[in-house]
Amino acid sequence: MWLLAWLLGGAAVLAGAWLLAAALGRRLVDAAVDRALRRLLTEPYHENLWELVTGFGHNPPGPTLENALRARAGRAIRRPIGTGRRFRDFRGLLFRPAQLTRRPLEPDEPVDTRVTIGPQARRPVHLDIPVLLAAMGYGVAVSERVAVALARGAALAGTACNAGKGPLLPAVRREARILVVQYTGTPWTSDPAVLRQADMVEIWFGQGAQAGLEPTLEPGDVPRQAAEAMGFGDDEVVVLPSGATDRRDAQTLRRLVHDLRAVTGGVPIGVKLAAGHDLEADLDVALAAGVDFISLDGAQGGTHAAPPILADDFGLPTLHALCRARRHLDARGTGGRVSLLVGGGLLTPGDCLKCLALGADAVYMGTAALFAATHEQVTRAMPWEPPTELVWATGVLARRFDPARGAESLARFLRAVTDEMVIGARALGKRALRDVNRDDLVALDPETAAITGVPLAYGFPAADAPQADPARRQHG
Repeated sequence: MWLLAWLLGGAAVLAGAWLLAAALGRRLVDAAVDRALRRLLTEPYHENLWELVTGFGHNPPGPTLENALRARAGRAIRRPIGTGRRFRDFRGLLFRPAQLTRRPLEPDEPVDTRVTIGPQARRPVHLDIPVLLAAMGYGVAVSERVAVALARGAALAGTACNAGKGPLLPAVRREARILVVQYTGTPWTSDPAVLRQADMVEIWFGQGAQAGLEPTLEPGDVPRQAAEAMGFGDDEVVVLPSGATDRRDAQTLRRLVHDLRAVTGGVPIGVKLAAGHDLEADLDVALAAGVDFISLDGAQGGTHAAPPILADDFGLPTLHALCRARRHLDARGTGGRVSLLVGGGLLTPGDCLKCLALGADAVYMGTAALFAATHEQVTRAMPWEPPTELVWATGVLARRFDPARGAESLARFLRAVTDEMVIGARALGKRALRDVNRDDLVALDPETAAITGVPLAYGFPAADAPQADPARRQHG
């Protein structure tokens, strides 16, 4: 829908240009074009506008724009959504369709989409689909209207929403079927009255676009109503701490996990980690603390606003992180005990199903889900404002967002993603999404094969390929 809006905007500009040409007369337009072309083809390079084109070849528009913003700000800038860098991702993998040696399912055969998070917790969480909404906190990221829409849309689809690092709205708790409360140690996330409303608790230590650095809220980042709910004034700078005082101390974390279980009555308690090269050591600390689940955010993960250096230059891509985490958890014998959730740049049903095949129990979708919730309403912002102005808590158009329409759009999106995953499972001959595994995949290149441990699609390396029989070759 966003792309369609841009295309319609471009069409409107072209139509306007055509009308202008008709009004001014063809002769005037021809003269203006001739003059522009003459200058372009005759002026020396240092005076020629074409220098912009060659300049952007060395300095792409994105970094050039951000450098201009740095020159104006004189301090670190913050970028919404996440990184624009292209990492090796799930496009290097394809599924192996079942045909003769394996039978695909009939088009109407049922496929089980259910998943259990924290199966050994006193109160495990049962979801209808293995796709959860990533953390998008009221006030610190999205507006109240959007927070309510996300909770309602997730409930309609039979899955969980994550309240993020902001204060918990009563309306969000009412609308959510399964609510993940993100614990950061702030008064509004550590309040026992809030924690008792959680169906899962996720202790925040980092995320893809933020690395492990504690986010800072500047004056003006949070609307007044949310700031009051968090107990600070409009002019205060607030640092959102991570979940434990000493994140390297498994005993400290273990005590926190024990206390959270006691307060919540035994709901699954987990950690949210940014994937880094110390991943295995970080996982060991979490396992020693006795967590029920681990949420892992790859480098493609987005956020409301983060310094570009953290979003672009820190962490591990989601594909790498997932494969390393699954191997390590299997080596530690955690299968069936600790659930693995993964997110960061997942945009399609294929991305999600490949994550399950590589060992994730469930996935988080953030940016894609947020776009889906707004796709019918982007025309209320464009072409004069970016669509994010509809959803951010401090967005100038936040009051124009319709939460009921947003919830329905989101629910349809989540159902459609799941439906496509079900179709994929049928094509593999699998009766449950959880049965899709590495054996169902092939890699398109050696690097993806090495990362994931799945075979290359083109079979043998050239040196080891079997030679064709001469008689067969003769008969071509």
